[in-house]
Amino acid sequence: MKKGFSLPLWVAGAARSALKKLVGLPFENYELIKIPNKKEIKIEIHSVGLIKDDSHALGITFAKSGLDLDITQNLEIWTIASLEKIPINNSVQINPINIIAGFGVGVKKNTSEICISDFAKEVLYENLLDTIPEGFHLKLEIIFPNGKFLAERTSNKSFGIVDGLSIIGTSAETYSSASPDQLEEAKTKLAKLIQSNFKGKVVFVIGENGLNLAKTHNVKLPIIKVGNWIGPLLVDAAIKHVKTVILFGYHGKLIKLAGGIFHTHNHLADGRIEILVYLAVQEKVPLEIIDNLSDLNNLEEALLILESFDKSIAQKIFLNLSNTIEKRSFAYVNRYVKTDMEIASIIFDRKREIRWAGINGSKYISHFQ
Repeated sequence: MKKGFSLPLWVAGAARSALKKLVGLPFENYELIKIPNKKEIKIEIHSVGLIKDDSHALGITFAKSGLDLDITQNLEIWTIASLEKIPINNSVQINPINIIAGFGVGVKKNTSEICISDFAKEVLYENLLDTIPEGFHLKLEIIFPNGKFLAERTSNKSFGIVDGLSIIGTSAETYSSASPDQLEEAKTKLAKLIQSNFKGKVVFVIGENGLNLAKTHNVKLPIIKVGNWIGPLLVDAAIKHVKTVILFGYHGKLIKLAGGIFHTHNHLADGRIEILVYLAVQEKVPLEIIDNLSDLNNLEEALLILESFDKSIAQKIFLNLSNTIEKRSFAYVNRYVKTDMEIASIIFDRKREIRWAGINGSKYISHFQ
């Protein structure tokens, strides 16, 4: 399996190279990036130089995730470092590193804050703090020259992230969500969970955005982030005698389960609009609305069309979708192992609002409030 390093490591490499140049250290074509509580990883640096009358330094690298279908593979990364002196009589606590979203870096629409994971910030602090001169704090601007264009090919806007790509890696190494190794990793996490005071219920969050939203809602149940191998992981949970699996994810991902698609990578199968059209036909939505839906390739746009036609019918269709996810998932698992394991679905929309739940999911939605 192809494997590389996640975006936060490449950002940290370019940033460390820029900061070292700024303080007069020689350029090297690589940086050894420390991972919290783990080994150092060698990150290749393309170039570095002083700019703006030598008051700033620019470090450049190209991300190598190692994944052919990863949008950040070969992403050009610029980091601009500058130092600001801390006033001698300053009584206000100053953050030692001010991380700024430059061009092409995603920000949260509601707050304009840079969209960066805790892991990414931790890696930056781990590798920059020891080089910042005493009495100064670091201003670090991150730029993805092609980030705004590439973001149009992601679901970022669906999760309130605008203007570019987010920096949301949560581990040092990258694994394809379509890779069997990704499934094995999730199985291993489930096995470890079951060994330690497990109460029988687990939340499978779909992707990084699902994980982030679950944490935002302080979900008290144990959580495992899953990729695209949802079906085989449900079967594994049944084999391990899990009592309840709660599927928590974005409607654009979970809808595939309602159509019997249990490996959900877009490059393998889509069918989202087709599934929604089928559900709309069941609700006797007028033909002209069905025709409009059929021309779309975005589920959120389809939802808006349905809601503009009739909000109550749109709600009914998506509740039916939630129930169908539960039923089809249960039937899928029972093709491989006879089980009474409960499967629940809870779905959020592009505004990251929890909107729908199946009959089973409605029993657990209070855990997400």
